[in-house]
Amino acid sequence: MKNRRIVTASQMREMDQRSSTDFNIPSIILMENAGRAVFEAAVEILGGDARGKRILILCGPGNNGGDGFVVARYLHQAKAHPIIAYYGDRETATGDASVNTEIAYSLGIEIRSNPGCKHELPSERLDLIIDALLGTGAKGSPREPMGELINRINDYSRRLKIPTLAVDIPSGVDADTGQTPGEAINADVTVTFAAPKIGLAIHPGASHVGRLIVADIGIPASLAKEIDGDTIYLTGAEIAAPFCRPRPANSHKGNYGHTAIVAGSVGMTGAAALAAAGAMRIGTGLVTVLVCESLNDIMEAKLTEAMTIPVPQGRAGGFGAASLEVVLGYINKWDAAIIGPGFGRDDDTIEFTHNLIRRLEKPAVIDADALYAVSKDIDVLKKCHAPLTITPHPGEMAELTGTSSEQVQSNRLKVACDFADIHNVTVVLKGAGTIIASPGGKIFINTTGSPGMATGGAGDVLSGMIGGLLAQKADVATAAVAAVYLHGLAGEIAAERLTEPAMLAGDLADAIGDAIKMTQATSSEF
Repeated sequence: MKNRRIVTASQMREMDQRSSTDFNIPSIILMENAGRAVFEAAVEILGGDARGKRILILCGPGNNGGDGFVVARYLHQAKAHPIIAYYGDRETATGDASVNTEIAYSLGIEIRSNPGCKHELPSERLDLIIDALLGTGAKGSPREPMGELINRINDYSRRLKIPTLAVDIPSGVDADTGQTPGEAINADVTVTFAAPKIGLAIHPGASHVGRLIVADIGIPASLAKEIDGDTIYLTGAEIAAPFCRPRPANSHKGNYGHTAIVAGSVGMTGAAALAAAGAMRIGTGLVTVLVCESLNDIMEAKLTEAMTIPVPQGRAGGFGAASLEVVLGYINKWDAAIIGPGFGRDDDTIEFTHNLIRRLEKPAVIDADALYAVSKDIDVLKKCHAPLTITPHPGEMAELTGTSSEQVQSNRLKVACDFADIHNVTVVLKGAGTIIASPGGKIFINTTGSPGMATGGAGDVLSGMIGGLLAQKADVATAAVAAVYLHGLAGEIAAERLTEPAMLAGDLADAIGDAIKMTQATSSEF
């Protein structure tokens, strides 16, 4: 999927309204086009021929339900047997939805009207269920008996193995946050209109979407660029493509940067090795791991392509005051640094981290234990004069913000954006649908990834990839977005190859080359 802007419910309303006021496109034409797009998706699900197929269309009282009535009309014309379960009131319906409701009645389409949501679902075999109950404007838990109806629909479709197609957004999913405070439709396919909605990309809402189709319904494309508010995008291959193309024949390692990795402690040298693998696989010319001197022999044994430099260690055997000047002397002369994977949490290391960040001169990725150190003095971020990227998982973000993982997860987008703006850092908030937020800049939600990536060390590989792209002179935001996209794609490839339970972080690193190759194959499009 190419990266495209995604919108809030209010931004979508503005696009609808301006289509009419600025371009003289009647809203009923937009509804007609929306219904037609859903009909086309329905026919595809039905195997290319709707004739004789029985389709249950659940229509609510608003414009989402109006879209459903349009779908029913097209299915009726295609010789299908649409059954509308109408949970609105014909007498009080208004606007475009009312027009299409009356057309359906006039055509003799089967309509089972019950605003109280109490009638039974059809006992006859169905081929498809279409959800047009609640649109993008719905907020909060669906009011009863709508919530109970949604639960019955999910159970009905699951038991009888009937595919479900959602109109614009699965009912019960918040279009702005992706939260599902009550019951939500489990769709196999969702057809959304003009632009994806934020709630379709953020979990748990994203897990209800199934395959997402973005339909052009005639809203001028320029409006998506002109509307006010945050500019939020889905990631796509085109951002990563410049780093995946074949290299000039006269290239040498000096063209592709030198990445420093400050990482590792007793029992955690694997984190440093995985970060090095991520940096090397993403194409960095040189990678050097700075490691406490007592661990250098272990790192030498683990690494072949990456170099190591032993540095004096602190009082507790990890990085400390004795390490600082040596580490700074190296990382400030190279191109980018990765700080934190597996390097411990003792007091000496925490103080070392604070002093190191204050004196950084090159772009750096702050990860893992270094984030723990930052959480003990959050203002240290503002004292750094080099561009910083932080890569917290929800638990680490909770430590940084003084909240809980649950609070972070309940509003991931706002948490990431606020932190980026307040502390002037690029935030990579990891998890399903990783969020990349830059201070005052664009915001991205990642579209790649696999549950198999929930394994120790996957984050170390990512920090290495980001640092590796920074060393190749990518700007900070682009490095983060491209690395996250390729990291997720590599996760998908590794999971496909090995299964989700069996894949390890090393397998993820090994699949980066395949992810680059796959992106390279599409780079001619951009």
